[in-house]
Amino acid sequence: MKSVEEFVLEALYEDVGRGDLYALVEEKKEAEAKVIAKSDGVLAGVLYADTLAQCKGFSIKWSKNDGERFAKGDIIASLSGDSHTLLACERTVLNMLLHASSIATLTRKYVDIIAPYGVKLLDTRKTRPNLRIFEKYATRCGGAVNHRMGLDDSLMIKDTHLKTITNLQQYIERARRKIPFTAKIEVEAEEMKIAVEAFEAGADIVMCDNMTPSEVAEVVALRNVQFPHILLEASGNISLTTIEEYAKTGVDAISSGSLIHQANWIDLSMKML
Repeated sequence: MKSVEEFVLEALYEDVGRGDLYALVEEKKEAEAKVIAKSDGVLAGVLYADTLAQCKGFSIKWSKNDGERFAKGDIIASLSGDSHTLLACERTVLNMLLHASSIATLTRKYVDIIAPYGVKLLDTRKTRPNLRIFEKYATRCGGAVNHRMGLDDSLMIKDTHLKTITNLQQYIERARRKIPFTAKIEVEAEEMKIAVEAFEAGADIVMCDNMTPSEVAEVVALRNVQFPHILLEASGNISLTTIEEYAKTGVDAISSGSLIHQANWIDLSMKML
């Protein structure tokens, strides 16, 4: 697992390669630049840009912090350092800010819709390879709560797993003896029958997957009466247009992969002064 420093330096190397050819021609000089918003959004990526600045010896002064909204025309940050370094790092800084801020911006739209209902918004493991930590950091900046980071921090029994398990209750009993004490067990249920089986088998969390809002509401009603200690999550093709109906059902959390894979890039640019 890469550290933030390793991540940003690898991203820079991808762009610079053996060296910026511009620097072979023009001598370095002290320079300043500004990152300017060309569209509205929510900022994310400050941690990563700051780490790159520390590694490469230039400075960034931020006018916005991670998680704060910005508007078209706002100056997001002011950079200073030698011209070779600023110009070599320009695209890497912008790419990190653009990628993370785009995810944070879409995430905030979801969060704003469900905020009145007290429901947590969760991300998923539908992340780009080798970018999970970065992209889940971006959803946090947008106001989401991370779902599990990987297979090693909680046990989720999905429909594919259920095909291999003959007795769910016995499996969960064995799992309690083998997985870490602090690890939760979540069971994915595509219908009420499976949700009831998961409740009775002793799951910590039941995911209502690809159910309609009315079906989820039925599961919530049963949970509230007979299994109030169990958490409920709704998931499966939930979009900006449907998430409010799911939030109204009374579930504890709603997860959506679209926070990441449906985020359209916002527009930021860097201008030398």
